[in-house]
Amino acid sequence: MIVLGIDPGSYTTGYAFLEKDPKDHIRVLEYGTISPKVRDAFEDRLVMIVTELETLVDHYKPDSLSMESAFFAKNVRSAMVLGHVRGAILVLCRRRGMMFSEFSPRSVKQAVTGNGAASKEMVASIVQSRLGLKAVKGKLDATDALAVACTKLFPESEILKKTSPRKSRKNKDSAMRSLILKMGGVLPK
Repeated sequence: MIVLGIDPGSYTTGYAFLEKDPKDHIRVLEYGTISPKVRDAFEDRLVMIVTELETLVDHYKPDSLSMESAFFAKNVRSAMVLGHVRGAILVLCRRRGMMFSEFSPRSVKQAVTGNGAASKEMVASIVQSRLGLKAVKGKLDATDALAVACTKLFPESEILKKTSPRKSRKNKDSAMRSLILKMGGVLPK
């Protein structure tokens, strides 16, 4: 199974292609960001995002699209723009016959780190460790896309299984830090 994880944005869209074999081994096929020129008109940025994603989708032929859902924004215009980006990506993927899953930013952080309010840096660190990446290249939008794809592939995070819900917040944070270090991760400063 190949999953395409997307962190949509009109200036930077993160993407990640992960493959899960029958023995549940995960392989990172490719990840990165698509960043149109800031000065380009929105329509041109949207065409560039969809065109680049189309090339990648046609190459990797993913079975499923996993995308971060829109959050409620105070700025209606920003929410509308993000909706256009998400819609264009969804149409592209549905035309290729892909299944669709959507996860809120909070649920992605919860699934990956065990903390729905985790920082982007903590998400990046755990994703790097969990996927065995020596170094995560590029912007945090790429690691967010990796995290979204991981959420699809690991709906019940190993990290969540190792931290009891009855522990106090202080003990839970301590257990989380210990687990990150054991997994070879780096704690954010």
